[in-house]
Amino acid sequence: MNRVMSDKKVIALYVLPAFILLLVLVYIPIIMTGYYGLMDWDGIGQMTFIGLENYIQLFSDNMFWQSAWHSFLLALFSVLSLGLYLLVSIVLSGKVKGAQLFRKIYLIPMLLSSVAIAQLWMRVYHPSNGIMNRFLMSIGVEQPPLWLSDTSIVLYAIFIPILWQYAGFYILIYYAALKNIPDSLVEAARIDGASPWQIAYKIKVPLIAGVIKVTVVLAVVGSLKYFDLIYVMTDGGPNGASEVMASYMYKLAFRTNDFGYGSAAGFLLLLICLIVTWLIRKLTESKDSIQY
Repeated sequence: MNRVMSDKKVIALYVLPAFILLLVLVYIPIIMTGYYGLMDWDGIGQMTFIGLENYIQLFSDNMFWQSAWHSFLLALFSVLSLGLYLLVSIVLSGKVKGAQLFRKIYLIPMLLSSVAIAQLWMRVYHPSNGIMNRFLMSIGVEQPPLWLSDTSIVLYAIFIPILWQYAGFYILIYYAALKNIPDSLVEAARIDGASPWQIAYKIKVPLIAGVIKVTVVLAVVGSLKYFDLIYVMTDGGPNGASEVMASYMYKLAFRTNDFGYGSAAGFLLLLICLIVTWLIRKLTESKDSIQY
């Protein structure tokens, strides 16, 4: 078996199917998207080459940069929420009664589709019959907010179900990483007189630093390209107050039939995600690795 796996031709044969799929499903569409961004095209008729005009226009498109700002805000809130998810995971990884039940509860949002979650939270935010406003009215608030209609709060109202949707995913990742830490290290720290807070902050968190870096990248990139729940709940409204880069790209390509301009927006979104990922990796890279 070792002789077979050391043969470069055999290795290439095994890698080839996955490489072809990756080429067809990922790299060729990326190249074609960048190419379409150089065209004036409605997606059906004749294409007209216009060079970098679409890309240049994007840099002066206020709506694109407003949607980009909303996406970066979502990324910021997603990264901040990771601290809460980590805290919950630390608690659940300890000897807490009912931890198994809570883990299953946190995973429920992951099992629901984005459309179902959007419909659920649209009812929660309903102006008159929603749980949120009924509660506010019960404690004396005469005019509760119009959560999905007020341009000043709609974006933050949508952030809540988005962060709730992925809470179980990150909690599960952190929980698995924490349970992989040898009990002997924790017991040794406890014998030396370390408090639960010191054990969590100075032992557990440093030992799963690599996992935390991965989740930061996932949270940021996932936020920058987020689309589905926002599309169902508000469609980027009112007046673009909840528009994000992915939803704006969709409208350009499929609502206004400006496929060339929409492709340019999509390609620029890809470049932004790549640059942000590279920056995060550079800012968080460390030459020292903890072995245990």
